[in-house]
Amino acid sequence: MSPRVTSRSSRTTALRTRAAVLAAGLGASVALGAGVAAAADTTAASTASGAASAVEAQAAAQAKAATAQKTDAKTAAAKKAASWIDPVKSYKLSASFAQAGGMWQSTHSGQDFAVPTGTNVMAAHGGTVVKAGGNGAGDGPAYGNAIVIKHGNGTYSQYAHLSRIDVKIGQVVKTGQHIAQSGSTGNSSGPHLHFEIRTTANYGSAVDPVAFLRSKGVTV
Repeated sequence: MSPRVTSRSSRTTALRTRAAVLAAGLGASVALGAGVAAAADTTAASTASGAASAVEAQAAAQAKAATAQKTDAKTAAAKKAASWIDPVKSYKLSASFAQAGGMWQSTHSGQDFAVPTGTNVMAAHGGTVVKAGGNGAGDGPAYGNAIVIKHGNGTYSQYAHLSRIDVKIGQVVKTGQHIAQSGSTGNSSGPHLHFEIRTTANYGSAVDPVAFLRSKGVTV
């Protein structure tokens, strides 16, 4: 073979080699680009999945908080329904339980709350009205207009010297419900509410009402 032919063959082989290298490089670039795109798609999917998980977690937390809030509200409502309260607001304590004095046959049978005539009188606790009317609702004229409410566990509350009675015997009342207006009927030296806690519905079974209310968490 002549040297000229060998040289031409070598150049052809070199060109083919370069073309193969370029093709290989192009293929590698395409493969690399595809890999980058795939990685980007994976990252985007992962980010979207993470965001969705965060939204779901937040929604679950909000739902849990709302449920807890409702539970707390129900608990507070139940606690309020079971509680005791003062029978009047904005008062001054006057004659106290077992206090001696010329206005009573023996000693004072309840606690007096000094308030103006017409002050709202409330049920100190939920229960059923068992006495309501004049003449102390059957306990004697010294009480004037009076109400007795029966509560659970053998406990009764009495409200006397009322100017107006707004409940009837047999009526069920809730804690804090309006039942009457204060006054000065019966054996009274001035407008006030006479309040008793009793172990029966009748006169003679009273206990210290202030001590009783305080035992129920009421500030008197």
